[in-house]
Amino acid sequence: MNDPNVSARNTLVTSQFSLTLPLTTSCRMKPCCRQRLTPPAIPFSSSAFRLGHRSMRKALCRAVAIAFSITGCLPVPLWAGSERVDIARFSHGDLSGWQPKIFTGITRYTLASKNGRSVLHADSSAAASGLYREVSIELGETPVLNWTWQIGDVLKGADERTRAGDDYTARVYVIFSGGVMFWRTRALNYVWSNNQPIGADWPNAYTGNARMIAVESGSGRAGQWISERRDVREDYRRVFGEEPGRVDAVAIMTDTDNTGATATAWYGDIWFSVE
Repeated sequence: MNDPNVSARNTLVTSQFSLTLPLTTSCRMKPCCRQRLTPPAIPFSSSAFRLGHRSMRKALCRAVAIAFSITGCLPVPLWAGSERVDIARFSHGDLSGWQPKIFTGITRYTLASKNGRSVLHADSSAAASGLYREVSIELGETPVLNWTWQIGDVLKGADERTRAGDDYTARVYVIFSGGVMFWRTRALNYVWSNNQPIGADWPNAYTGNARMIAVESGSGRAGQWISERRDVREDYRRVFGEEPGRVDAVAIMTDTDNTGATATAWYGDIWFSVE
């Protein structure tokens, strides 16, 4: 019997760049990398992930669980210098290590040229699909998350503090596994908010283990490339009141399934740095 999830994954990206990898595939290691990821000491459990977006729609983090459950597969390496660890190199046309996960409908992600550079384009219509990458980031060494993004517009009228309005034109997740203590799996969601003030944070509408942080708000800067920098370690301390562990995954999602709206966003490179 065909697995409908696998079938759906095969249609996630329709451009010449495919983001899908069979669950049984062997991960590729590139010789140009100076640092390689090591598998987590304790694999994620798929039952662990209840982190927003309708329990993160059976959880975006659950997508990470799929990756960590692959036997005999080492993660695709990161590109690292002494002060920087690259997570996404879309400007190089590089999709290494990124995996799709579909929750409701298909948000289409394609590499595209925007303002003379290669970026990841997301187009969502009453859909919720994300891309995730398993990583191993020690925040004591590189605590600052950097990325660039642009949106077409916000989802006007959505109340993001409610389940009916839990949609975002653009968001970047940072995921911390609880390991065997799956109830401690947590996520920071950096979002381009509809109407929450910049700097505001609030529990996800589905679970307190995921916290939303508005780094942009409203339509005032829609259509512009915006560069973001967040000290993830400090954000985690502030919203959860304790020291963070290792970052186990980073994800992006443009989702509109709760509101039934349409949204377009573009994501640039993503990396961790010393400062």
